[in-house]
Amino acid sequence: MKQVEVQIMQQSYLLACPDGRESRLLDAVERLDTAMCKIRDAGKVRARDRIAVLAALNFAFELADRENAELQAQAQARQAPTSQPAPQPAAADNLTAGALSEHDTQRLNQLIRQLDNALGGDGHLI
Repeated sequence: MKQVEVQIMQQSYLLACPDGRESRLLDAVERLDTAMCKIRDAGKVRARDRIAVLAALNFAFELADRENAELQAQAQARQAPTSQPAPQPAAADNLTAGALSEHDTQRLNQLIRQLDNALGGDGHLI
């Protein structure tokens, strides 16, 4: 296990990383830093922990969209053996509550509860 020092929103962090996976970690850090800076620069949220929570939720929505698209593509492939392009996931910013499956809604609610617990006395996200 290797120690890698990174910066996210001008804050240094020392992270443990499996040997040979440093480039993937650095890519993830860059993606997170970009997402958090966009949220900060939008001017609506200033607290670093709140920005991190919002970035995590955006990534969770993106992941849920991708998983949903993969499941839909698999279901379509089973129903119609002809090859069809996989549906494109909706952008996380354009999601409405009705666009999520019951499973995704449950996962999102669980994530929000975990984030609220992590924030502790700082308050609740939603």
